[in-house]
Amino acid sequence: MIYQESRGHVLLAILLALVAMLFTAYSYGRMARAYPKGGSAFTYVGEELHPSLGYITGWCMAMDYILNPLICTIWCSKAAMNFVPEVPYVAWVVLFAALFTALNLRGVETSARINAAVAAGLGVVIVLFVVVAIRYVVHLHAGSAAFYLDPVYNKATFSAPAVFRGTSIAVLTYIGFDGISTLSDEAHDPARTIPRAILLTCLITGVLASLEVYLAQLVWPRGAAFPDLDTAYVAVAQRAGGMWLFALMNGALLIATIGSGMASQLGAARLLFAMGEDGALPRKFFGVLNPVRRIPQNNVLLIGGIVLVGALAMSYELGTELLNYGALLAFMGVNIASAVLAWRSDGSRKWVPIVLSVLGFVVCFFLWLNLGPTARWAGTAWAIVGIALWLLRRGQMRRDRLTVTPV
Repeated sequence: MIYQESRGHVLLAILLALVAMLFTAYSYGRMARAYPKGGSAFTYVGEELHPSLGYITGWCMAMDYILNPLICTIWCSKAAMNFVPEVPYVAWVVLFAALFTALNLRGVETSARINAAVAAGLGVVIVLFVVVAIRYVVHLHAGSAAFYLDPVYNKATFSAPAVFRGTSIAVLTYIGFDGISTLSDEAHDPARTIPRAILLTCLITGVLASLEVYLAQLVWPRGAAFPDLDTAYVAVAQRAGGMWLFALMNGALLIATIGSGMASQLGAARLLFAMGEDGALPRKFFGVLNPVRRIPQNNVLLIGGIVLVGALAMSYELGTELLNYGALLAFMGVNIASAVLAWRSDGSRKWVPIVLSVLGFVVCFFLWLNLGPTARWAGTAWAIVGIALWLLRRGQMRRDRLTVTPV
């Protein structure tokens, strides 16, 4: 999708998104150091700026949590069709939405050992692709210097608005580094290790992604259409290595995305449960746990229904942009909180973090403006619903205080 929107400048978009995310990663690191207990954008914005702003930030994050299993379902369905094209897309969507929901209702979770094995397997697949792609390019597509620079800059197709549009989508490459801030309670010396882990994760992700998309663009002829835009990378793998690499890449990513879809659906259910317990959402529905498995089954079923309908009605690209909408708003909030934290300090070098945090906010805001109009309208509607719920909740709490009879 980045390749299509940026007119072939996918590597440039990935690198520009890396710069933007490094500013935000710096702000997350500073906030994690200031609030070493397990935190997130919700905590940082609420504690440093205002609880109301923290709630809205958390509400936008809730959209991300719900959209994550949705786009995983879309991708799994497309990847499964690569293996069994005779089964229609609708059937695969129903299957994966039901699978994620059923496994989560039964309390099935992947262990750390399984996750490590999947990560190691994906690492092997990455190495294999890099080796095969380099061999393919060197032996079959050796060209001039312009050929090797084409993924970075092509004068004939370059358009700044198109590149910025692609960059706003490329943010999805990095989403996840912010989740490290929630692990402060489990980390050793979190004031030092958490900020370092956030920055390194963001940087390493950018380096790996840049290498992979650079080689992929050299392998795939410029201007040639992909069989399916959502699973374009497995088509690149097939061109570079044949059917064996296609099957390996498609299968490895399918397994990983199934695990991601399951985990993200349960994470979304738990977030809605926390909001229900807090009273931000109706407690009788959202704040209920299964007494045996301790699973918020109402929320799991609700998200399963949303995933089923959304995967049939929404494109992968729109789901991605909506997810980025919420993430970029949360990132802007953390950057502002980091700047305010630095402003309140008495240190003589406070201007460095202030400038870096403000730059992070400006870049994220600029990328947010470059999201598609449909995503911005839909995301804004979600935010307005959250604000309305917050106002209703505050009004109810005020009425409850007024009706309390003093003893």
